[in-house]
Amino acid sequence: MNRPIRKAAVIGSGVMGSGIAAHLANCGIDCLLLDLAPTQLTADEAAKGLTLEHPAVRNRLAAGAIARLPKLKPAPLYDDDFAARITPGNIEDHLARIAEVDWVIEVIVEQLQAKQELLAQVERCWKPGTVVSTNTSGISVNEMSRHTGEAFRAHFLGTHFFNPARYMKLLELIPGSDTDPAIVERMKSLCEKQLGKTVVMAKDTPNFVANRIGTYGLLVTLQEMTDEGFAVEEIDAVTGPAMGRPKSATFRTLDLVGLDTFVHVANNVHAHVSDPEEQAVFDVPEVLKAMVERGWLGEKTGRGFYLKQKGADGRSEILSLNLKTMQYEAQRKVASVSLDAAKRAKGAGARCKALIEAGDRYSLLAWNILKKVLLYAAEKTGEIADSIHDIDEAMKWGFNWDLGPFELWDAIGLAKSVERMEAEGERVPAWVKDWIESGNGSFYQKRESGRFYAHHGLFRELTQPPEAISLRELKERNKVVRSNSGASLIDLGDGVACLEFHSPNNAIGADILQMIRHSLDEVRRGFEGLVIANQGKNFCVGANLMLLLMEAQDGEWDEIDGIIRLFQSTMYRLKRFEKPVVASPHRMTLGGGVEVCLPADQIVASAETYFGLVEVGVGLIPGGGGCKELALRASRSAPLPETDMQPYVNRAFETIGMAKVSTSGHDAIKLGLMRPGDRVVTNPDHAIHEAKQAVLRLAQAGYEPERESKLRVTGADGKAVLLTGAYAMRHGGYISDHDLKIAGKLAHVLSGGDAPAGTLVSEQYMLDLEREAFLSLCGEPKTQQRMQHMLTKGKALRN
Repeated sequence: MNRPIRKAAVIGSGVMGSGIAAHLANCGIDCLLLDLAPTQLTADEAAKGLTLEHPAVRNRLAAGAIARLPKLKPAPLYDDDFAARITPGNIEDHLARIAEVDWVIEVIVEQLQAKQELLAQVERCWKPGTVVSTNTSGISVNEMSRHTGEAFRAHFLGTHFFNPARYMKLLELIPGSDTDPAIVERMKSLCEKQLGKTVVMAKDTPNFVANRIGTYGLLVTLQEMTDEGFAVEEIDAVTGPAMGRPKSATFRTLDLVGLDTFVHVANNVHAHVSDPEEQAVFDVPEVLKAMVERGWLGEKTGRGFYLKQKGADGRSEILSLNLKTMQYEAQRKVASVSLDAAKRAKGAGARCKALIEAGDRYSLLAWNILKKVLLYAAEKTGEIADSIHDIDEAMKWGFNWDLGPFELWDAIGLAKSVERMEAEGERVPAWVKDWIESGNGSFYQKRESGRFYAHHGLFRELTQPPEAISLRELKERNKVVRSNSGASLIDLGDGVACLEFHSPNNAIGADILQMIRHSLDEVRRGFEGLVIANQGKNFCVGANLMLLLMEAQDGEWDEIDGIIRLFQSTMYRLKRFEKPVVASPHRMTLGGGVEVCLPADQIVASAETYFGLVEVGVGLIPGGGGCKELALRASRSAPLPETDMQPYVNRAFETIGMAKVSTSGHDAIKLGLMRPGDRVVTNPDHAIHEAKQAVLRLAQAGYEPERESKLRVTGADGKAVLLTGAYAMRHGGYISDHDLKIAGKLAHVLSGGDAPAGTLVSEQYMLDLEREAFLSLCGEPKTQQRMQHMLTKGKALRN
C-alpha cells in the first residue's frame, strides 16, 4: 500500500495525455505512453516501405506526441532531455505492460462507454495494488468503474489535471464510492509532494468543483451581457483584474479554452443535474452554438470572441465580435468611475469592493455576476466538495482567481452583501443565514494560533502540512527578528532564519543590501544558518533600475560606484559567511536576483524558476558579482593548467551576452547558472522548508565556509576569441553597434582583461573589472535609452 510510485502508464497521447506524461517525467516518474495502433499508413510511411505491422507505425501516435513535446510552447518539460523518460507504445501490443507500473492514468476521449470499455481491458492486465485513475473533467467516476471488480474499484479514482499539466497547480482528486481511503491519502500525498499540485478533494458530481462553478460563472456572465446589451470588451474590462480574476477575464478565457470544449462541459452539467433552474443556466446560449457551428472556436481556429489581424498600417490589431451583427469590429475604449476606483484600490478584495460600490452601470454588472456566483458556490457546498476552503482553492488554482468565492465574500462584507441579495429577491442558502445569525461576520477568521474557516456551523482550523511554511503567518506570529523598508529577517524555527525581500517588485536597493548585512550579524549571534527566500509573485526581477537611471542621467558616477561597491562587497560577505546560506528562488529571478543567489552554499529552487543574468537587455553587464562568479566556475571546470578553459568561458559569454533565461530550475542547471549539486523542488509551497532542511544538514555536517582561491583567466587571447564571435554576429546583422560595444566590455571582464592567458587572479581583481565596465556602460546614452525604455515599456530596446 505504501510502495512509492516510480513508473506510470498514461493511456491516451493527445494534448492532455502527453502533457500529463511530460509532467510525470518532470517529476522523475518513468512513463509508458500508449495510444491506438493506426489503421492506415501515412504517405511518408508508405514511401519508406513500412507496413501496418511495423513498430514505428503501430507506435506512431504516442511516439509523435513525445517528439512534439520539446517543440511546444509553453514547454511541457522542465528539461527536453526528460522526454527520454517516456516510452511510446500502443494499447493492442503493450497494454499488458501496465503490470510493470505503479500507476495507470486513463486520458482518452470524454465518452463514458469508451472509458468503460478501456477500463475493462485494463482490469484484465491489472496487477493488484496498482493505482488506476481517470483524468476525466466531468464524467462520473462511479459510472465509469461500475462494471469492474471490487478490488479494482478499491484502487480506482479520478485525478483531474488541469491543462497545461505542468503549469496548472490544481489537481482535483475524486474518490469513487468504493475507493480505499488509504489509496486516496497516498495519491493526495504523492500529487502534493512529488507532482507539486494543490489537491482539492472533490465529490463525484458533474464537472466536479472548479469547472462546475467556473462554467456557471461564465454562463451567468453571458446571460447578463445579453440582457443588458454589453459589448465583449466591456465584459472583459469588468470581469478581469477589477474582480480579482486574470487579465483573460471572460471572453479571452473562452477563446483560450476553446468554445467547443466549453460547450461540451456545459452540456455535461445540463444533462446530469435534475434541478430545472440550475439546468436552465447550463443551457448553452444560441450565440455560442452558432459560433461553434461556424468553427469560430477561439485561438485554435484563429477567431472566437476576438480576432487578431493585420491593420491597414501593417500592425496587428485585435477586433472583438459584435454578438448582435456577428461581425468583428474595432474595440471601443472602456472607462468608468467604478473601474478607476478598482484600479486605485490595493488588493483583490478591495478592488472588487470598490468596483461594486461605485454605483455606475459597470458596478451593477459586476454585482449581478458576483452575487450569483457567490450564492451558487454556497448552494453547492457539501454537494460538490466538503468545505468552503476546497471550493476557494479550486477556483484560485483552477481558474486563477486571486480570491476564492468565500474569501471574496468576506472581502466585500458578508452580512451587508447578504442583506442586499435578499432585498433584491435572491434566495440565500439557509446555512449562510444561520452562520450570520450565530454572530459570525465572516467565513474565515484569523486567530493567534492560525487561520480558521466555517465548517458545519463551527470554525475549523485550516491546517497545513509542515512542508508548507508561510512567511506571512510567521510575521503575524511576531517572528520578525529585524526589518526595514526593503527586507525582513524572520525566524523559521529550529535555529534557521529567513531573509525575505519585500521592496516594490522585490527590486534590490540599498535597503535590501543593508538588511543582508544586518541579517548576517543576527545569524552570527543566534542562528545556525540563513535561508534567502520570499513568497512574492517573483523572487527578484533585478536591481532598482529607476534609481540607477536617475543617477546616471545626473552624472552621479561616485554614487553609482558606491552602489556597485556595496552590492559586490555584500555578496562577497555572503559568500564567505561562517554559517551556511541557502537561496530559494522562484519564478522570475533576474539580474541582481541571480547575483544574490550565486554566492549561496546551495540553491534550492522551485521548478518554475526563470533564472537569468539579463543586464544586456538594458545595455549593461552584471555588476554585482555575476560575471566574476561565472568566470570562477569556468576556471574550476578546467582545474589543470593544460586544460582548455576557453569553451567554458565561451559558454558564460553566450549565456550572459544573449541574456538567456532558464525555462525551469532544471534548465538553470543546464545553462550553468545553477550547479549540479543545487536542488529543484516541484511544489513551490515546500521550497522554503526544503531550503531550511538544507541549512540544517550543512550546519550538522560541521560547516566550513569556502576559502578564497585564485581563478585562472584566458586573458587577451581568450578575449580575442570572444570578440571574433561578436564581430561575426555584427557583420551578419544579428546585433547592433551598441550590442557589440556591450559584448566587448563583457569579453574583457570574463577573460580577465589584458592579463596573459593562464594568469591566476583574485576575485577582487575580477570584481574591479566588472565594476569598471558597468560604470562605463552607465555613461553611454544608448544604454540610458535602453534603461528608460524598459522602465516605460516593460521590454528591451534594440538600439
